[in-house]
Amino acid sequence: MIFRIAYGYTRDVHDADDITQEVFLSLYKTSTKFAAEENKKAWLIRVAVNKSKSLLSSVWKTRRTDLDEKAVSELPVESLGLYEYVMDLKPKYRTIIYLFYYEEYSVKEIAGLLKIRETTVTTQLNRARNQLKTMITEEEAERRQVL
Repeated sequence: MIFRIAYGYTRDVHDADDITQEVFLSLYKTSTKFAAEENKKAWLIRVAVNKSKSLLSSVWKTRRTDLDEKAVSELPVESLGLYEYVMDLKPKYRTIIYLFYYEEYSVKEIAGLLKIRETTVTTQLNRARNQLKTMITEEEAERRQVL
């Protein structure tokens, strides 16, 4: 779950691995006592989102260039299909879609995790769905023209 969130932001397997490791290191170092597993899970998601955003805005990430883009290995989680379309969305939409559909959080829970308003979550969820629908429809239209 943490790796997927990090990968959703960074779109880089190696950066997602680093973020995942940092999140668990933070968990190890924290003195916070969690009342329930759900609280721990929410804390992990929040830390993963924060560390991902921090990496993306860091000087290291903005000035770095990959030596060989083809050398990036494939994400070993899902096969082709809808997941690829989701990964083409902006990070904020990817995260909302992932938390809503894959982790099955409610809009209210997502708002609490990401510290945004419920209406913002609903709006971003609708926009993400519309973008996915458009991408899939365009792909289908292109396939029909080829055939």
